[in-house]
Amino acid sequence: MSPRKRASPSAEPLVPPERRASVRAGLLAWYDQQKRDLPWRRTRDPYAIWLSEVMLQQTQVATVIPYWERFLQRFPTVEALADAPLADVLAGWRGLGYYSRARNLHRAAQEIVTRFGGRLPPTAAELLTLPGFGRYTAGAVASIAFGEDAPLVDGNVARVLSRLFEVEGVPGDRVREARLWALATELVPGERPGDFNQALMEHGATVCRPDNPLCLLCPVREACLAFRHGRVGELPPAKVRAAPKQMTLAVAVWAHEGRLLLARRADKGLFGGLWELPAAEVDADPPESECAARLSQALGTPVRVGAALGVVRRQLTHRTLTLRLLRVTGATRPTQAPAFQDTRWCTPEEAAALGMSTAMHKALQAALDAGALVLPPSSVD
Repeated sequence: MSPRKRASPSAEPLVPPERRASVRAGLLAWYDQQKRDLPWRRTRDPYAIWLSEVMLQQTQVATVIPYWERFLQRFPTVEALADAPLADVLAGWRGLGYYSRARNLHRAAQEIVTRFGGRLPPTAAELLTLPGFGRYTAGAVASIAFGEDAPLVDGNVARVLSRLFEVEGVPGDRVREARLWALATELVPGERPGDFNQALMEHGATVCRPDNPLCLLCPVREACLAFRHGRVGELPPAKVRAAPKQMTLAVAVWAHEGRLLLARRADKGLFGGLWELPAAEVDADPPESECAARLSQALGTPVRVGAALGVVRRQLTHRTLTLRLLRVTGATRPTQAPAFQDTRWCTPEEAAALGMSTAMHKALQAALDAGALVLPPSSVD
């Protein structure tokens, strides 16, 4: 007979029980006294909480507040968001950037209506099956809106945990990320998991800051290994960021009878699903012939490039964007275009109501200011 296998002993916790209790109690007591009065903290509506978490990704709190309030007025329920045309949703998102968040929000709302009767599912596991829900968003909504012991790790939480537990490694390192999630998973169970997760995030945003952390005000300073060992300034190490990509677009400003040609991009890629003055990527300092060829290909009809109407530059997170505004004419006005989902001739007022990126909205305004609707006598469209 083969010997019976012994049951493997349970793994030792990463955080001893007494230290865990001290960290949780200290952060919750601090949060109750010091938390910022943010509008999404005054509601128990899971939809409103979900919306705030999506908007807060890559965007500062002060920027998000007015957008969150306006978006909820325009789309007050999951059903209202699901029923709205995507173009309206993108229009409501204009200025927040990272438009894939809005597209995923819309798709998830539609699935919540069809699969869950219009109610967000209450567990992180179910939320993870919806578009746009990664591990962080699922943990945030499940814990804050539904009280599930679901962990989360964002940039603020990663910094707090890295210092508290002296976690080595650069941001993005797989071993480091796994350890941070394991620590968050051990810490969250217990009283008020949603508030505890918010306390971690709030602490990272206001006290345990990347630069000039306020260690003397820290409620868990005595439990912080980085503070004890004089390493607060070292942890976590700064992430090395790639230089932004230089990108130049030739932008077609095609006027006809008081209207401009607008086109809607494919759903994926830069400014996906948004309306724009039709644009095509070109070299940094393109000759007129290159601009004409690229725009003709994108629009599916030969175009002539006339006067330059100006240049708009925008700094995006990963790109330095240059928009070259070019007056364009052609013998055949396009009604469909190979590079775009849709085309439309719009007055300036109609164009302003479309879902359009901030960069392209500025390009439109610059074109109008340059006299885009005032055609030269020799132009033929």
